[in-house]
Amino acid sequence: MIRLTTRSLRRRVVAALVAVAAVCALAGGIALMRTAAIEQGAASLRASVLGCAMQCCAVEGSYPATLEYLEEHYGLTVDHESYVVLYESFASNVLPSVVVRPR
Repeated sequence: MIRLTTRSLRRRVVAALVAVAAVCALAGGIALMRTAAIEQGAASLRASVLGCAMQCCAVEGSYPATLEYLEEHYGLTVDHESYVVLYESFASNVLPSVVVRPR
């Protein structure tokens, strides 16, 4: 029969608490990295949309009226399942307003 002393029991409890804290810290770090990656993806997508709009203006002489036009004619690909893209064109000679938000 194994007898646990108070010191031995205390060590095991401390070791278990340290292990739980390490797992929680790891999970928190992973969540932060995921959030940062999603936000970086949104910023990158916004830059791509604006770049395609400027390319369209340089080639055709006006900014496109819709996001779909950029997707069809300029090869822009948007992950509509992961991001919501608000594309507002005020006038054909004004750079459109683009807001990208993660879903």
